[in-house]
Amino acid sequence: MSGVPARPRRPAGISHRYVAFLRGVTPQNAGMADLKRCFESAGFGEVRTVLASGNVVFSSGLTSPAEIQDLAEHAMAIGMGRTFGTVVRSAQSLQTLLDADPFAVFSVPQEAKRVVTFLRDAKEAGPDLPIERDGVQILKRLGNDVLTAYVPHPKGPVFMVMLEKAFGKDITTRTLDTVRKCLATA
Repeated sequence: MSGVPARPRRPAGISHRYVAFLRGVTPQNAGMADLKRCFESAGFGEVRTVLASGNVVFSSGLTSPAEIQDLAEHAMAIGMGRTFGTVVRSAQSLQTLLDADPFAVFSVPQEAKRVVTFLRDAKEAGPDLPIERDGVQILKRLGNDVLTAYVPHPKGPVFMVMLEKAFGKDITTRTLDTVRKCLATA
């Protein structure tokens, strides 16, 4: 197939749990059963989808998130005829994030949504944080994860516009509750 990257090789042996967060998935544009089949066809094991927003929990012997991301996108291109930007985190790294209770040190309004934005690739520079505007607080970057809190605003999801302006479009965002649900499934 033209334009489809070569499929990375999968080592046999030890398997690790991962969560893939797919950008832009909705029930209208991707069936969870289709995503599950794509991940299984890529050789990932114990595949489960979480919610209907593009969260896939699975096992793999690969240890490079970049290789896993490429393999998952390749499988979607073959199996669905399209891809969704894929950001992979190990279950272990997500557990470490949640165990740290990263929002506890910030003054976040009780009614605020707490979200984690996952950057696909290592980025050296970024904006000076925190940034606050229209009820949005982009609080802190922890490696390739960004903590944000927002109060729903009449202008709509201004937090996403702010995040894309600060970190580009090669990102995906989940509420802290969704991250917990994914980890509970892992």
